[in-house]
Amino acid sequence: MIIEGKKIMVTGAAGFMGSYLVDRLLAMKCEVIGIDNLSSGKEEFLKSAKRKKKFRLVKYDLLEDEGLEEYMDGVSIVFHLAANPDVRVGESNSSVHLEQNVLATYVVLEAMRAMGVPAIAFTSTSTVYGEAEQVPTPENYGPLVPISLYGGSKLAAEAMISAYAHTFDMRAVLYRFANVVGPRSTHGVIHDFIEKLKKNPDELEILGAEPGTRKSYVHIDDTIEGIIHGVHVSTDRVSVYNIGSEDLIDVRTIADIVSEEMGLKPTYRWTGGVDGGRGWKGDVKLMHLDISKLKSEGWEPKMTSAEAVRETVRGILGK
Repeated sequence: MIIEGKKIMVTGAAGFMGSYLVDRLLAMKCEVIGIDNLSSGKEEFLKSAKRKKKFRLVKYDLLEDEGLEEYMDGVSIVFHLAANPDVRVGESNSSVHLEQNVLATYVVLEAMRAMGVPAIAFTSTSTVYGEAEQVPTPENYGPLVPISLYGGSKLAAEAMISAYAHTFDMRAVLYRFANVVGPRSTHGVIHDFIEKLKKNPDELEILGAEPGTRKSYVHIDDTIEGIIHGVHVSTDRVSVYNIGSEDLIDVRTIADIVSEEMGLKPTYRWTGGVDGGRGWKGDVKLMHLDISKLKSEGWEPKMTSAEAVRETVRGILGK
């Protein structure tokens, strides 16, 4: 699917991943319609994009506003990134992922159906796999048994997208990500550690039991290139791609990297966690994706997990 120079819609355009994707699409001479209600996204992330004639930001709430169809005229593909990305919030608010991840996806799909938009690219998550027995985990692993409401909502959205693609003659590309990190990230372990150490440089509280969960981390630059590459090479009606790095890193090592980059030597205070050392309910203890499918199509990450973490810390600190 060739997208250079095409008219494209990005939902969640002012978010962490969405803003980087907008920048990349504009560099490809695309006309980009950005949709965001700015509830968690930041307009400042689109500072560069807003200077481009081919970009338009529409302040729009997928759950509250009407008339999404009018912004889809002539759109070749929708990159649907709008969602609540915080896995932890599901335990305290059981409706947020249903509304912002599942129902919002339905709204987008209905507008696409009405306007005849032929394709969608969807940002899913590694958490759809749950606690996979096969690690690294390939795209055809099953059954998929998520252990968080976030993972469940993303899997439900994947299923709905697949059904729409087959019923209404659309094409879909679904991406299941490892932990995506980068300077604009507004939540997650790196962001949390930096904020905690700014408040107390001598001690760092770490959720869970030492050495913490072990997961794959992928830098936003590698992620965006993977998304673009997947759209270009996909040929199936519904294509599924894992995007991650080729190694793992534990929480203790992340804490070491953050501390080192901040020039600190704090004492680590582990909370002990829940359910055998997890940081929170629904936290997967071991996650490593098999990325050989997209690699065989010509993409591969340039950074390891540790390199992605370190580059992110430096970016956040302005180094």
